Amino acid sequence: MESANVNPILTGLVTDGVFTGIGSVLSFLPIIITLFLFLSILEDSGYLARVAFFMDKLLRRIGLSGRSIVPMLIGFGCTVPSVMATRTLPSERDRKMTILLTPFMSCSAKLPIYGFFVSVFFTQYRGLIFTGLYLLGIIVGILIAMLYKRTIFKGEAVPFVMELPNYRLPGAKNVIRLLWDKAKDFIQRAFTVIFISTIIVWFLQNFNLQFNMVTDSQDSILAQLAGLIAPIFAPLGMGDWRIVTSLISGVMAKESVVSTLKILYTGGIGSAMTALTAISILVFSLLYTPCVAAIASVKRELGHKWAIGVVIWQCVVAYLVTTIVHLICVLCGMGG
Repeated sequence: MESANVNPILTGLVTDGVFTGIGSVLSFLPIIITLFLFLSILEDSGYLARVAFFMDKLLRRIGLSGRSIVPMLIGFGCTVPSVMATRTLPSERDRKMTILLTPFMSCSAKLPIYGFFVSVFFTQYRGLIFTGLYLLGIIVGILIAMLYKRTIFKGEAVPFVMELPNYRLPGAKNVIRLLWDKAKDFIQRAFTVIFISTIIVWFLQNFNLQFNMVTDSQDSILAQLAGLIAPIFAPLGMGDWRIVTSLISGVMAKESVVSTLKILYTGGIGSAMTALTAISILVFSLLYTPCVAAIASVKRELGHKWAIGVVIWQCVVAYLVTTIVHLICVLCGMGG
């Protein structure tokens, strides 16, 4: 493009915006396909239905029936189909409670965030960090479920009655079809939602309020908007406007957090951020509001009031838990 004397603005959009943003997300596609592969095998073998039977006794302690485990397991893949899967629950109470708990299950869209920060800051503790994040989401979900049981969802779950399908060897054709459906959704998001958000972020980062191109991104529209919110995140070690911007873009699609950070930290994140800040970003990304598609699913199932409530509640929980984790890390001397 440079040899063809293409306008520098267009060259920057393609190289720094589109390629950097979408390329960083697609690099995690193999990890996500692996997760979807094993979920598809479990689904086609008939084992997921038995998981519901085995988990019934345990889930009743937090106010749910065993049927709720299936939408929650699907939630580790994507929150959208997990919300839709709650339609099979016979009780309106169980259905609402399960929908409110599914965002605490770490969806596959967050894997690029985990993989990116682990590869930069915690290479030696890769498995421990990944496992810890998934367990933290589950533990917080259990605590929130116990809170729901004693407040807005008082009462007991409906009795568990379910016809168990026969065990069968997963068919290659069925597994490939399920895998393709799930992977296709991720790829479509990468080239639609993430593509659009990447262009928007690039534009806001490179132009000021007078629509003049800036040489320093701190003078950009993006810096001014994120700077208004940044002080709220300062106690968590995330007071940098670039971090706030990435979290805002993550509302459109969680994968956008990584692509936005790659665009904004042109000099490299490893030298511009501490491990303590990275931990705060990981915990907050795990728990804060799900993406726009998931929020739309909640709105479709429960209405706009519940959807707005989910957004606010998830952000509050994420802020509180991140504060606790941040303080623990500081007390343990992890300040660098």
